[in-house]
Amino acid sequence: MKNVLIFCGIIFAIYVVYRIYKYQTLDMGLDKLIKNGAIILDVRTEKEYETGHIAGSQNISLGTIRERYVELDPNKIYITVCSHGLRSVKVENILKEKGFKHVHNGGAWSDLQKSLNLK
Repeated sequence: MKNVLIFCGIIFAIYVVYRIYKYQTLDMGLDKLIKNGAIILDVRTEKEYETGHIAGSQNISLGTIRERYVELDPNKIYITVCSHGLRSVKVENILKEKGFKHVHNGGAWSDLQKSLNLK
């Protein structure tokens, strides 16, 4: 029972940290970046992307980004999204390692889409 409570506490803490991070990231003007031409880069698999995505977003999965990053323009602004925000952080870091200067984590695509529709 003690292990279950510890596990639940850890999961809750991770969730709270994610929500705070998401709020702070979205609060920093991702909607303005998008209105000014930033590209939403959906890093889920093609099948996940086909089940729903933000209109106009580009799909390059985490699994192929190390080969396909050359398709992207390092001078443009990218906002990475995925299903929960973990893969988008990884792709954000990979692109920055490849010399991209303007990459932002948008977290879960559905959350970003909701926040864009509210504004």
